[in-house]
Amino acid sequence: MSDNWLRFIPTDPQYLPSPQAADNARKLLAALTPHADAVTAKFKESVEFFDPGGNWSGVCCHICGADAEPWWQAAMDTAWDTHFSNLTVIASYCGASVSLNELRYVWPAGLARFVLEVMNPNISDLTAAEQGMLQETLGCRLRRIWVHI
Repeated sequence: MSDNWLRFIPTDPQYLPSPQAADNARKLLAALTPHADAVTAKFKESVEFFDPGGNWSGVCCHICGADAEPWWQAAMDTAWDTHFSNLTVIASYCGASVSLNELRYVWPAGLARFVLEVMNPNISDLTAAEQGMLQETLGCRLRRIWVHI
């Protein structure tokens, strides 16, 4: 059996909401997904990469559009060695200075220290207005990541 997760991470990898805002957002997401298996809000000690699991379909440079996978893994390994303290790399195709968090992941992915997630949400998606309510509650813009495991 497989599971699906709907995750929301701040677009700023270092952003941490207040514990109260995180709990309010968790309650709001639970109300928006009443048939979900679980809804959690988690704070991480350092930045982590949140990928789409089995939905992974690649990554491209957001500047030139070239396939970034040939150099992406090595860049991620280097960034991981420093606990993702520096996300800036030089894209090998266009030579642009890019952030690993701003690359164009075919299925959205990103880096963050906070994640709001729902396991098996049993919905097709949240509306833009519903995601807006979560953003308002947390005080930040969010990236939506659908994960299939």
